[in-house]
Amino acid sequence: MKKEINIPIRWKITGLSFGIVLFALLIIGIILLGYMLSVKEEQFSQRALITAQVVASNPVVQQNVGEPNASELLRPVVERIRVINNHDYIVILDMDKRRLTHPIQERVNTLFVGGDEGPAFAEHIYISKAIVSEGVTSVRAFVPIKKSDQVQEQVGVVVVGNVLPTVKDIIYEYLHSIIVIAFITTLFGVWGAWLLANHIKKQTFEMEPGELARVLVERTATFNAIHEGVIAIDDHERITVINHAAKKMLGIKGDAVGAQIREVIPDTRLPEILELGRPIFQRDLYVQNKAILSNRVPITVGDRTVGALAIFQDRTEVNRLAQELTGVQAFVEALRVQNHEYSNKLHTIAGLIQLDEGQKALEYIFSLQDEETGISQILQKNIHDDNVMGLLLGKISRGKELGYLVKIDPESRFGEFPEGITNHDLVVMLGNLIDNSFDALNESTSNCREVTILLKQTEQELLISVKDSGKGMSTLEAEKMFSRGYSTKAKQGRGIGLFLIHSIVSRVDGDITFKSERGQGTEFKISLPMKRGMLNHV
Repeated sequence: MKKEINIPIRWKITGLSFGIVLFALLIIGIILLGYMLSVKEEQFSQRALITAQVVASNPVVQQNVGEPNASELLRPVVERIRVINNHDYIVILDMDKRRLTHPIQERVNTLFVGGDEGPAFAEHIYISKAIVSEGVTSVRAFVPIKKSDQVQEQVGVVVVGNVLPTVKDIIYEYLHSIIVIAFITTLFGVWGAWLLANHIKKQTFEMEPGELARVLVERTATFNAIHEGVIAIDDHERITVINHAAKKMLGIKGDAVGAQIREVIPDTRLPEILELGRPIFQRDLYVQNKAILSNRVPITVGDRTVGALAIFQDRTEVNRLAQELTGVQAFVEALRVQNHEYSNKLHTIAGLIQLDEGQKALEYIFSLQDEETGISQILQKNIHDDNVMGLLLGKISRGKELGYLVKIDPESRFGEFPEGITNHDLVVMLGNLIDNSFDALNESTSNCREVTILLKQTEQELLISVKDSGKGMSTLEAEKMFSRGYSTKAKQGRGIGLFLIHSIVSRVDGDITFKSERGQGTEFKISLPMKRGMLNHV
């Protein structure tokens, strides 16, 4: 098998560019040669016509054409004019078409047989082109000779001819100029082609076409092999890369490369990276009705942002597992609290029985039953989600264990999750806000330690409010509370709760506000649109 010769791209581009320059020069040369031949023909024709008219109007010629020794009388005059005007031949014909003069002596007094002289003997002035011999063409002017008397009788014809130069003659005439132009053109053509080749080589990161093709194939195969979704756009928001996983996650059909990302994925947030010019990692987003975890980074060349890249994972399965885990943890916590609480209540009942206070023991049991039944009935009536209701019951019991009063606002109503919000998200937000309130109450010196919870749902939004009577926050704490890892507690692993809440709220275009006064307490309000884009601030 014949081995393929790999020529470097720099030499290929140089050769191709130089070849194009040479081809252009060849075409221009052919056009110029044709133009120069045309110009030469025009010049020779006009010169011949002018000379013919001068000879025809010469008195010596007019008077001696019909004389018996006309050839001897006219030859010196005609030859002098021919030499001065640099013509190839000047021939005088009498009315019998007999040559009276000719540069070749043997043709004197012979008949003219050109075939194009007829109109001249009818007093016409014209220019004719004739083939003298093989490869030789001449232009000749025909002018009638008339007597200078009043009659103006025609006595003959003057024929002035010039042999046209051939292409070889033109090239030979301008050979020096052609060599100089060819040398300069070749020099600058090679230099320019080499500069172009170097520029293209730098633009392709010094890689050969085969290497570029291999990298493209490897990159495409790599992108399609990974399970995470990958989408890249250029600085005009056109999709340049999208792998199979991204298409499957977001339900994209067909080849989306080259399309505007806002047309393919209307709710994408990748173009904002072009404006920010900085990466955003581990951000929860809600795109195409899918909860995803995304890392988005700008693509930069030098100091210029030329695109953006997003790598994301479908959080549906993760959220499902998290919901199960959260539910299990909530039940474990509730059981632990209830076990501790019922243990204390049983000790109280046992003590009353030992003191022979049976009636009081019964009254205590009935009051506990009424309290538990009342809270459960209120939650079952107004909160139509078992996970949320279980969380609230667990937090109420935990509050009792810690000595805090946890109240559910009577106007609380909840029955449907906003678009993009799962029960796991709602449990995370409520659980973290309530736990933060417990922490604030723990550090408070006030005798009133209460937490009030409100879940109010309308057609437009779900409003979540958690208010405590704790110590409140300082200005510094308020500024940094949504930052990942920031916490006023010294324990390791704290500082993630409010960051998670803020991420969930931002993901669905919601809003979170707070009001805090030192020594008076803190209230957090979260507003989540039932349909994305329904709130005025979105």
